[in-house]
Amino acid sequence: MAVPVSQAWTVASYVMKQKLKGRKKYPLVLMLEPLFRCNLACAGCGKIQYPAHILKAELTPEECFQAAEECGTPMVAIPGGEPLLHPQMPEIVAGLVARKKYVYMCTNALLLKEKLHLFTPSKYLSFSVHVDGQREHHDFSVCREGGYDIAMEGVKAAVAAGFRVTTNTTLFDGADPNSVRAHFDELMEVGVESMMVSPGYTYDKAPDQKHFLGRARSKKLFRSILSNRKKTWRFNASPMFMEFLMGKKHLTCTPWGMPTYSIFGWQKPCYLLQDGYADTFQELMETVEWQNYGTESGNPKCANCMVHSGYEASGVNYTFGSIKGLLETARAIFFDTYPDDGAMKLLNEWKPAHPAPLVQIAAGAGSAAGETSAALQEISGD
Repeated sequence: MAVPVSQAWTVASYVMKQKLKGRKKYPLVLMLEPLFRCNLACAGCGKIQYPAHILKAELTPEECFQAAEECGTPMVAIPGGEPLLHPQMPEIVAGLVARKKYVYMCTNALLLKEKLHLFTPSKYLSFSVHVDGQREHHDFSVCREGGYDIAMEGVKAAVAAGFRVTTNTTLFDGADPNSVRAHFDELMEVGVESMMVSPGYTYDKAPDQKHFLGRARSKKLFRSILSNRKKTWRFNASPMFMEFLMGKKHLTCTPWGMPTYSIFGWQKPCYLLQDGYADTFQELMETVEWQNYGTESGNPKCANCMVHSGYEASGVNYTFGSIKGLLETARAIFFDTYPDDGAMKLLNEWKPAHPAPLVQIAAGAGSAAGETSAALQEISGD
């Protein structure tokens, strides 16, 4: 299985409990951001474009535990920034594991190999390593030459040490589906437990705005990648979300499914948009005008979004929302190769594009991006 049976059962039991209670809006995964600073300055990222005093701020372990208890989700993802830059990250992870939360600690893996000894392998802990494709594509995406090799060294070291290791791949316009499929093979060969893949979100603050995928191009790309699937591939995502990416399933966004807690509080309305903050989780759920978000709302910021944090919970909700959903998910699990001659034709005829490379964020350029890069180097010591 892509996840341990105990985790699958815990999540299924939690969702069914929410259904039995008649809750239409419930969280599935807490997105916990203990800090925003990072040792990379990726051109497609909108999470690190803050002044230095914000990038230096951190949540305490107690604040992290309180957020997890308040939210009540069975799973906690720890994105960033780069969580391994937080000096108390081992304590935060250990505290969440002690509370039997399934923790996905997201990392670019630049520091993973040297920090492994600070963590203890557990069925509740997975290192979710950000790898955006094969070497050339990944290094362009993270704007750092050699980033891929360091990340894969971290993956191999974590697997060898007995840790659960998953990966997170974000795809942008110009991605070569044949290369992505080869990338999946490479990840499986080094012992990755399962993979998550998603189109990038068009952050307003991201320095590079040219390479984000629209919905039509996303569906074409993911159809070519995820059809005719190899049995060796294991994905850490709802089968219904995967079908949504391929254009086979219509899902509506569930912005409350993965609520975000950071140094500013509970982010309104979701991980991807910043329309203010709430002091408590209850305030978040009760004060956000949820009808104003999602593709169907007409909100232009949501128009092209097909991102995991918005639609994974939608896929899970679809599965447990009806007998039809359960049967369709069971079918997707047992008949998961998705043979598609049209998609194979797309693969065979795909011509690698040669777009301008992703924006490289250079310090000293006098721009906001340059100032951010300089601040990151000062703060992280990289």
